[in-house]
Amino acid sequence: MNSDFDLDKITDKMNFILDNLDKLKFLRDIPEEKFYNDFRNIESAKYLLQITIESMIDIANHIIARKRMGRPKTYGDSFTLLQDNKIISPEKVKVFKTMVKFRNRVVHLYQEVNPAEIYKILHNNLQDFTGYLEQIRKYITEK
Repeated sequence: MNSDFDLDKITDKMNFILDNLDKLKFLRDIPEEKFYNDFRNIESAKYLLQITIESMIDIANHIIARKRMGRPKTYGDSFTLLQDNKIISPEKVKVFKTMVKFRNRVVHLYQEVNPAEIYKILHNNLQDFTGYLEQIRKYITEK
């Protein structure tokens, strides 16, 4: 393990992501009509997606700062820096940047986030979080 990192901090963030994934999977398993008929499902999913993506960014920025990889200008740039340093795969950078754009919309343009988009993400994209965690885990255990 790499002593350059605060491994407890990274591990805590990774566990937070995993805990949120369990909650998101619970929401994903709610039948579609029931999901849409209760605003709490939509708002819970939206918030959980937001803070889970923010945790991904926190992990990236911690590694970037500790390894002195540069200063990202945007949250999306954080993932580019990880790619440039061979921490995450190039094919995933676009996915992670799309996640950041979604997070930004939830935070700043919340009224424009469509419930159907939330439902679609729950059903099609949760594996992107675990893919990120696998790449981070591989990096921190190899160093």
